[in-house]
Amino acid sequence: MDCRPSRVPADLLVESVAVLTRTPGTLNALLRELPDAWLDATEGPGTWSPRFVVRHLIHGEQVDWLPRLRIILQHGTGRPFDPFDREEQGVGRSMAGLLDEFAALREANLMELRLLALTRDQLELQGSHPALGLVTVRQLIAT
Repeated sequence: MDCRPSRVPADLLVESVAVLTRTPGTLNALLRELPDAWLDATEGPGTWSPRFVVRHLIHGEQVDWLPRLRIILQHGTGRPFDPFDREEQGVGRSMAGLLDEFAALREANLMELRLLALTRDQLELQGSHPALGLVTVRQLIAT
């Protein structure tokens, strides 16, 4: 009987990485070189501009999905995730600089994800989300 941990089916990680890889290029095609009036426009109070969305994604790359994955792999449910401030994004950056930073961060995070070589069993490991309760590695990667 083979007791080695089974690796995640190649297509699952390949598909996840393919989707995650496309986001920076898509945003770049949509947003680079648009006028600031478009990049800073909102639908009103409590809504986000395209620039704010990209800053939010950068913040997520820095402190959300990969750090939370590391917490699950190291501590399981024994250490809850750090809260993620959805409104903390910083200001005053050009869209070109933001898009470049997001692309670099996403690329580095995806490289680390690939190097983890997650097993099927690891995809089902759980962590403790401050608002949602228990979440799996699979769910974390999917979001």
